[in-house]
Parts: sequence; structure tokens; C-alpha cells
Amino acid sequence: MTEPRARVSDSTQLSDTTRLSDTAQVDETAQLTSGRVAQRRRTRKAIVDASMSLLRRGIEPSVNDIAAAAEVSRRTVYLHFPTLDQLMLDATIALLSANTDAALAHIHSVDPRVRIAELVRAMGAETSELLPMGRRLVKLSADPPAADAPRPGMHRVRWIEWALEPLRERIAQRQFDDLVSSIAVVVGWEAFIVLIDVRGLTPDAAVDVCARTASTLVDSALRSLDGKR
Repeated sequence: MTEPRARVSDSTQLSDTTRLSDTAQVDETAQLTSGRVAQRRRTRKAIVDASMSLLRRGIEPSVNDIAAAAEVSRRTVYLHFPTLDQLMLDATIALLSANTDAALAHIHSVDPRVRIAELVRAMGAETSELLPMGRRLVKLSADPPAADAPRPGMHRVRWIEWALEPLRERIAQRQFDDLVSSIAVVVGWEAFIVLIDVRGLTPDAAVDVCARTASTLVDSALRSLDGKR
């Protein structure tokens, strides 16, 4: 009677060992996958950072320049960015967005008119120095993005939504979305360049016009709310 029990026990131990082995393999696979994803992110960031560094220095970089600066191969650059234009677009957006993100962290007003005006001025800071890069951004974003690529203007939309956040609970979602869309038309490098090139304004004057126009749109939304009381 004891022998069958011994065989059952051995079978159970074998089953337990197999399960432990399977679990270990799953954990190892998960760790390897996670490691590869993390490595891809680091490599992609290194490529974008290298491109940004070259752009800051006024260099029109080639894939060879970027690969050398990032210490990767040309093939690796193309694995992450199928075209040089896409890489330049990402690097330019990152460069132009960094100062705005930093500036918004210091704005604590809950008045949407103040927030939107400060946002526009943050976006337009150093317009004179960054104008060539702004022109590049408009040029690179003129074509529609690839199906799996983010829209170039998503930073702008996020910033505008942040500025209007105090209004979100006071107006209907459709009105909020319409206001974001309206302000997106008059804020950003497209608007700055139209005012500078078509109207002949100085960069500072162009930023001021955009700030006043965006504030007027917010004022209109606020007056609409006051009229409903």
C-alpha cells in the first residue's frame, strides 16, 4: 500500500517542480522583454537627444552625424525613425517644448485669462532666436503624420487644455473642446510666422497679438457664462 503512495508523491513533486520551472521561464521571459523595451527607449532617447544637441548648435544634421553623436549605427537610427524628417520633427518639437513645459510649472493662477496669456508668452519666448527652428517645425508638420505617429500639435493641445482647466467644470464638454480648437488656431508657430512674414510684425509684437487674441476668446466664453446666470 505504501508503494503507490510513494509513486503519487513522486508524481506530485515532479508536477510541482515543472510548475516552478514554467513560472521561472515566464518570469525570465518577462524580464528579458521588459529589458529590451527599456533599452529601445534609451536608444531612441539617445538618438533624439543627439539630434537636439546638433540642432542647438545650428547644424543641419545628416543621419551619419546623428549616428556618430548618439554612438549608434545608421541602421539603428533608421530602425527607430524610418525617415530623417520624422526624426527632425521629433527633435524640433522636443527642443521647442522644453522651455514651455518649464515655464508652465511656475504659473499658479486659476484665472484662465491669465493662464492662456502666460502660455502664449511661454510658447513665444525667444521667438527671434528660435524662428529658424519654428519654420522647420511648420515645414516638417505640413504633411499628414503616418498612421501610427502622434499628431505634431499634441503638445499645444495639452498646454491649451491645461490653461483652460479652471473652465472645464463650468461649460459643456463640446464648448470646452470648441474653445480649445479656436485657441489652437491663433496660438503656435503657424500664427507667429503668419504675423511675422505676412503682416511684417516683430516677433515680440506677433506674440503679443496672439496672446491678446487668445485672451479675447477666453473672455467671450466667460461672458457667455455670465449671461446665463
